[in-house]
Amino acid sequence: MFRRNKISGPVEYLIVGLGNPDRKYENTRHNCGWLAADYIAGKLGVSVNKIKFKSFVGECTVGGRRALLMKPTTYMNNSGQAVTEAMRFYKIPPEKVIVIFDDVSLPVGKMRIRQKGSDGGQKGMRSIIYLSGSDAFPRIKIGIGAKPDPGWDLADWVLSKFTDSERKTLEAMFDNALGAIELMADGKIDRAMNLYN
Repeated sequence: MFRRNKISGPVEYLIVGLGNPDRKYENTRHNCGWLAADYIAGKLGVSVNKIKFKSFVGECTVGGRRALLMKPTTYMNNSGQAVTEAMRFYKIPPEKVIVIFDDVSLPVGKMRIRQKGSDGGQKGMRSIIYLSGSDAFPRIKIGIGAKPDPGWDLADWVLSKFTDSERKTLEAMFDNALGAIELMADGKIDRAMNLYN
């Protein structure tokens, strides 16, 4: 189902996994977008290691379209800098930028696809919407679970690491995310939402 071969022509889609670059953020809940991008890159047999547009990038083919897989290195709150730079370079509209990020309102193992909408309190998405002037970005929200205790500081929770069992559950979600991206790049976002939401 997943094509490993590259196709010619211009980059038509951006697939953006949001996260933070420092080693201390590795495998944390807030870096779910980066983890998803790494998993997808592995499945597609591509490397996301070139530095361009303030991001680690790698080219791939999804849904028969040429795409750029991106992991912005601007830190979460400035993700829009990287995304809008790549959008301008390739002349890509928001509708063809698929953003993957963490969502505390969903349990681990749940995923939610949206065609557009507000940032929902996610600061990386807020930066992208603010700097682009549009909220028409398709997005895949990956559940990282709510705080286990109301007394927990939210920042401490999102920067905590996944357990081993949660990581196994996440891999199934990342597989679903790749399936959804294939459909979305092929113009079938409604089908992706019906299958994976």
